[in-house]
Amino acid sequence: MSLYVLYEGPTGYAIFKREASEEIGAADIELQKELQKSSAFASWVKLVAFAPFTTPENALEDCICVSEGLLSGFLSKFLKSTMVKKVSKEEGDSNWELGVSDPRLGNSIHDALGFKVVSNESITELARCIRLHAEKLLPDHQKGDIQRAQCGLGHAFSRNKVKFNVHRSDNMIIQASALLEHMDKGVNLLGMRVKEWYGWHFPELAKECPEPSKYCKLVLLMGQRGEMAEYDSTEMQASIAEVVEGDDALAGRIYEKAVCSMGGDLAEIDWENIRTFAERVDSLHQYRDSLQQYLVDKMMIVAPNLTTLIGQQIGAKLISKAGSLTNLAKSPASTIQILGAEKALFRALKKKKGNTPKYGLIFHSSYIQRAQKENRGKISRYLANKAAIACRIDCFMDAPPPVFGDKLKDQVEARLSFFEGGAKPQSNQAVMQEALEQYAKVLRKREKRAIRERAEAEAAAAEEGEEEVVTKKRRVEA
Repeated sequence: MSLYVLYEGPTGYAIFKREASEEIGAADIELQKELQKSSAFASWVKLVAFAPFTTPENALEDCICVSEGLLSGFLSKFLKSTMVKKVSKEEGDSNWELGVSDPRLGNSIHDALGFKVVSNESITELARCIRLHAEKLLPDHQKGDIQRAQCGLGHAFSRNKVKFNVHRSDNMIIQASALLEHMDKGVNLLGMRVKEWYGWHFPELAKECPEPSKYCKLVLLMGQRGEMAEYDSTEMQASIAEVVEGDDALAGRIYEKAVCSMGGDLAEIDWENIRTFAERVDSLHQYRDSLQQYLVDKMMIVAPNLTTLIGQQIGAKLISKAGSLTNLAKSPASTIQILGAEKALFRALKKKKGNTPKYGLIFHSSYIQRAQKENRGKISRYLANKAAIACRIDCFMDAPPPVFGDKLKDQVEARLSFFEGGAKPQSNQAVMQEALEQYAKVLRKREKRAIRERAEAEAAAAEEGEEEVVTKKRRVEA
């Protein structure tokens, strides 16, 4: 029975026929050394057909299929044209078999085309020798062509493997969360500096408005107290009320204290520096708010269910602490529960006394804060359980909707009610069944939206085509 060997290379596919009857064994050292020479191996095989890749995209697509053990359309056409139309006529349908080095690819070829496929050690060694001397065995190949093709295809294959959706990049969440944490500390520190500096001129304002962002806005609004007499009192109080979120009583007290404050006067140069510094701090507050909104939007894209369950702040910190959403999804619930409390955990393990920590970063969740002290450990364990489910859904689902996060959130709320009043919560199976039904509705809506958008795009393309035809006719007539 004749043996044909499939060669998968970076420049294309080839079929070789084995001419020698002897088999190559990995343990036969002398034969292995002899076959390292191209002149000695040339008599072992004969080239039957070669199909070069037409484009780099074609090479990359087939490389991906081979790596996954799948039969591509290009390889299928090549095998049909070579083995069915050419080899079967010469050898007969039952007098030949195809050797494939990858058993998964061999199974795919057998299932799709019905060929007799062989994958063993002898085929692997034969394919290795063909790959070693491919430049001399294949037509139109010069020295270095295979190596250059391997380098280019390897880079393209690696880029394809690490390719990800830029809109779901969790690295941006890690950076934004770290920056937001640093900005909270820095803005509060600078806000305190504004209070100390402006407090010499208006010391009563710090007690009435302790929040740094509103304090800076009031400083910029009121300016020097000596100039407030130039403004209408009603308009000034209305402006102050806007800054303090509509609290007219507080605005009235601030205005009255500003008029009769015991603070000292400011020189013009001093006020200019205070105003400039307050403007910078106020701009930092505004950027901090925009960064907070950016983090919320990004978390709803990357991890909507985790965000819905425990909020964007804690969710972002968990992702940042784990290193990535994938690492967090791979972590068990017990690890998520104490994530952020590693020092306390190892201290307890080292001393062999006392209890290990019951919660880490998730301690800041409203669920744990609302629970009674004796139930906080149970709630933290339950919340970590649901957080593990949520982050796995977010990580391994292509476009996860927040319906699962809503149901998990309801489960945690029901567990809190159970600890407080004894109301029996719904079973997890029933809750997940409801979530899956809602997810099916979301998929149907997405499919309808996609069909509608596709129809609109086709209609727009047809209109453009008609306009081009009309324009061409006018040009011909002109």
